[in-house]
Amino acid sequence: MKILVLYHSRSGNTRKLADAFVQGVFTVDGAEPLLKSTTEVTEEDFLASEAVIAGSPVYFGTMAAELKKVFDDFISTRRKMEGKPGAAFATSADASGGKETTIISIIQAMLIYGMIIVGDPMDATGHYGTSCAGAPDEKTLENARRHGKHVAEITRKLRGQ
Repeated sequence: MKILVLYHSRSGNTRKLADAFVQGVFTVDGAEPLLKSTTEVTEEDFLASEAVIAGSPVYFGTMAAELKKVFDDFISTRRKMEGKPGAAFATSADASGGKETTIISIIQAMLIYGMIIVGDPMDATGHYGTSCAGAPDEKTLENARRHGKHVAEITRKLRGQ
């Protein structure tokens, strides 16, 4: 059960959070995380994944153009992505830097793809997705691990396993 962890990172902070998601996915039996940047991901990676976790730094309150381009370029896969779980995460330079609006922009794209949105679990923050300002601290990294595990568990349940 492949789970794509897709990210764009300029400063490295979003990549650090993506790595924590990968660690969380690894904790679920049968789950295989596939970590790809927006420059590395292929349409085949997208289609072969049972779930997609996507992250971006905040750019003007929305996802980075590099992540949006992936959703735009892979639009032909839309019907094949229907029913797959999707989750989002974001990083910003400032505490009020638009992380929730960025997460919502990613969620909107996933909804248009027909995906099932998985927010972060109650034992993390129980909101839209994992986020942080600046470099992720240990609490945020743990929340990302929990969120990654949650996505893998939901994906497994949806597959009837």
